[in-house]
Amino acid sequence: MRYNNIRKAIFIERPNRFIAYAKLDGEIVKCHVKNTGRCKELLIPEKTEVYLEDHGDMASRKTRYSLVKVVKNGRIINMDSQAPNQIATDWLCGGGLYKDISLVKREKTYGKSRFDIYYERGEGGKGFIEVKGVTLEEDNVARFPDAPTERGVKHIYELIKAKKDGYEVNILFVIQMKGIKYFEPNDKTHAAFGEALREAKKAGVNIIAIDCYVTEEEVVAGDFVPVLL
Repeated sequence: MRYNNIRKAIFIERPNRFIAYAKLDGEIVKCHVKNTGRCKELLIPEKTEVYLEDHGDMASRKTRYSLVKVVKNGRIINMDSQAPNQIATDWLCGGGLYKDISLVKREKTYGKSRFDIYYERGEGGKGFIEVKGVTLEEDNVARFPDAPTERGVKHIYELIKAKKDGYEVNILFVIQMKGIKYFEPNDKTHAAFGEALREAKKAGVNIIAIDCYVTEEEVVAGDFVPVLL
């Protein structure tokens, strides 16, 4: 996934989930934050270097800039929450998980949930992938979630049901950075999510994590990362 017209800036403040202010070339500019998570460990006022996508004078936009990446301890982290689904789709279509994929659809409804990816492969194989973007890192360990997610727990139990109904089922954690030792659920923040993830594993759900190669202008799927439950 590629971004256009990237500009370096310094993060100033984030008055709400959707808006931030950054200092760009000595001027304070308003930015759309493409991640509604807390991200408090990433966005340190007046200290954090960020990357803004400059959309130019687009009449359809309320803000000219989007905050898409951040630098933490010298590491570029992609924090665009819309990116993981595209990264996962490109990775799947490129044979990252299976070599015999024949069909990929985004946003497929099943039961009371809508899963991120539906696929078909081989001779009659059908499955779902629920994608979770990960930006939380501490001591090179990635964790999810960074805030309680009842919706995420609900999706896991729907995925368990899909597995019982005969589908291949995967939960894919897309870690939007490199240099990660392993991934684990963030039980301290939301114990119910970790519990649901462990139940899913016991039910046969495939739980996987991949990291990403991140540059100033691009983010693409990288390598598998160990998952510790």
